[in-house]
Amino acid sequence: MNLRDLRYLLAVAEHGHFGRAAEACSISQPTLSVQVRKLEELLGTALFERTSKTVTPTVAFERLIGHVRAAVAEADAILAVARNLRDPLAGRFRLGVIPTLAPYLLPLVFAPLREELPSLEVEPWEDQTAALLERLRAHELDAALLGTEVDGPDLASQPLFAEPFLAALPPEHPLAAREVVAEEQLAEDILVLADGHCLREQALAACGRSGVLGGRLRAASLSTLLNMVAAGYGTTLIPGLAAGAAQDAGIVLRPLAAQAGRTVRIAWRTRFPRRAAVEAMGEVIAKRLRGFAAGGGGGDYLGPGSAGMRAAAPLPHNAPPLSTRPGPASPAPFAVRLISLIEAYRPCPAGAGNGTPAPAPSPRQGPPASEGPRRRRPAPA
Repeated sequence: MNLRDLRYLLAVAEHGHFGRAAEACSISQPTLSVQVRKLEELLGTALFERTSKTVTPTVAFERLIGHVRAAVAEADAILAVARNLRDPLAGRFRLGVIPTLAPYLLPLVFAPLREELPSLEVEPWEDQTAALLERLRAHELDAALLGTEVDGPDLASQPLFAEPFLAALPPEHPLAAREVVAEEQLAEDILVLADGHCLREQALAACGRSGVLGGRLRAASLSTLLNMVAAGYGTTLIPGLAAGAAQDAGIVLRPLAAQAGRTVRIAWRTRFPRRAAVEAMGEVIAKRLRGFAAGGGGGDYLGPGSAGMRAAAPLPHNAPPLSTRPGPASPAPFAVRLISLIEAYRPCPAGAGNGTPAPAPSPRQGPPASEGPRRRRPAPA
């Protein structure tokens, strides 16, 4: 038994005719008939009832066809994996992203990824950090974009950019009149995400709090927090990339005195054979967020919902252990510049004609990252 004969069998089943199946397989009809007969003899059972005009699958065929399809599909998968190993920048790449990053970052980087890595098929999967790490270790993801470092010798990570946190305030809040807000001033009425979100612990730590707060709200998404802040229910800390979405909701943003922030990094398995794909993707993402370098007078405007970030310097292949890597760069200058740029680039009224640059599409209009990896059917025989 060989894969060629199994493909012949699938062709006859698909076309229901030996002549058309032979044509699809680019062989003669007698050759196809002989090979199918040999396969029937090997299996010890008839697979088709033949007449001069029709070919009908037997019960034995119906019992075996699922196994035949699976065998051919697995063989094709082996070939695909081998091709990908020859070219690590080609083929499917399953990328996990945390929920406080996915809606704002993915729409910014998908176009550059398609342009610079055209053969790489990026499939995003949005989930909390613990779930992403579990999938990464189970080989269900190839890499993950996280807001925290990873633990264990089986995983490695590389920092991509430092993202500042911003104070998000209702317009009537007393702190909205200040140019800079001290993190501890937010502690009394800060709203946080539910357990499991790394941003929750980061926000609490920045404000000098830990454990359970007095407020009853435990939001499952950052958009819920933004809407509750806009309604005057409290304050919160948001990552810089969500700044446009916050201002669209009428929220006042202020930089933080202690310059709290997080480092966004890409993580992968240390034995992952496509390390080159991870590094190439990380470089594209860091490059896209490199417009707001420290003290830079210029820089690309990333559009509403985006923020000024400091891109982390790429690490060498033999990067030091995670515990020795530098922490996030000081985000305060970017936070101040970010707020002013977002306000300066608000869309002008229709017909105003004042030459204001048109903003990029809002990240919230981008493709939903919460959809899991797309399922592909095996190619027809």
